Amino acid sequence: MDGAVLWRCSVFLLLSALGRRNASRFVFTRQQRRFNSSSICCCSEKGNGPSLVVVGGGAAGVYASVRAKEVAPHLNVLVIEKGKLLSKVRISGGGRCNLTNGNYLEKQGLAGNYPRGNKELQGSYFNIHGPQDTMNWFSSHGVDLKQKAVEITLPKVKAKLKLDNICKTLPEYTQMGAMLVTHWGLTGPVVLRLSAWGARDLFFSEYKGNLYVDLVPDVHIEDVKDSLVQHRHHLANQKLYSSFPAEFGLVKRFWRYLLDREGLDGDQLWASLSNKSVNSIGLLLKQCSFRIAGKGQFKDEFVTAGGVPLSEISLRTMESRIQPKLFFAGEVLNIDGITGGFNFQNAWTGGYIAGTCIGELASSYNKVEAL
Repeated sequence: MDGAVLWRCSVFLLLSALGRRNASRFVFTRQQRRFNSSSICCCSEKGNGPSLVVVGGGAAGVYASVRAKEVAPHLNVLVIEKGKLLSKVRISGGGRCNLTNGNYLEKQGLAGNYPRGNKELQGSYFNIHGPQDTMNWFSSHGVDLKQKAVEITLPKVKAKLKLDNICKTLPEYTQMGAMLVTHWGLTGPVVLRLSAWGARDLFFSEYKGNLYVDLVPDVHIEDVKDSLVQHRHHLANQKLYSSFPAEFGLVKRFWRYLLDREGLDGDQLWASLSNKSVNSIGLLLKQCSFRIAGKGQFKDEFVTAGGVPLSEISLRTMESRIQPKLFFAGEVLNIDGITGGFNFQNAWTGGYIAGTCIGELASSYNKVEAL
């Protein structure tokens, strides 16, 4: 659901209104009425029986709606969504619908991929409905899933985040992985993980700081220098721009950037490279600093950090501890994961738990009515 109505970001809010449909009304302002509504079920003509209103037709909201109907077929369900249902699911994974992460089918260590929520989710949360349960659910509903290994051709780097005015050193602020250099800045898995773990501190530092990147993390600094010296000896008559040690795993364009950054003439021969320049290039390869000037300008964030505190929610039912029969699931909660299907898994798990509990409540309501 678009955050223009409830939050300033994409959120999913699950709201249960149990009772007769004519027992309560929902009043919106003129601006707030710009919603699309979808009915998961065919309501009875008289509209009797329990009703469920779901605000937000994203992964968590729709999954919860379907699950609630499975548990309580008589339940009247209405999904309210400003945009198109499941719009984020449709575009995930480059349009391939990346539903979950297949590396955590046993659930061990799964909670560690959530910068917000990693402590709270270490309990029974994913044991109730984890990645394997999600895959089984989709398969049982006629959706053929394909598990594909992530192929990364970018070199492995080690990146460390240091922010202005933030005197904090955390293990999560150093990440190992692939990095992509673009014409507008740095991205790739390692940068996305750093931005996830450092989301709050990045905000409070006004997105100002430095990123220190070890471009050859598996090679010691002295071995880096030795490789440069050997390259100078074997390719003495080649220009600096045209060649570099293959074990560095760099692309030629980025190698030229490093030479320009050191003020070296790329047309000079390797034979003329001084020992001082060899040392400076080696140090740059081991600690290449980049100034963080701000966040991306393309509104390409894929998940919201922050939300309803987990202390106000029962993770066994997803029901509010403050307001009975009010349920939350998805991004509206203070849970967010790194890239790789983890945010959708949180949506499926929370939606499943909430839908199950709501369905059981609706069934108990129906039994009371029968009496």
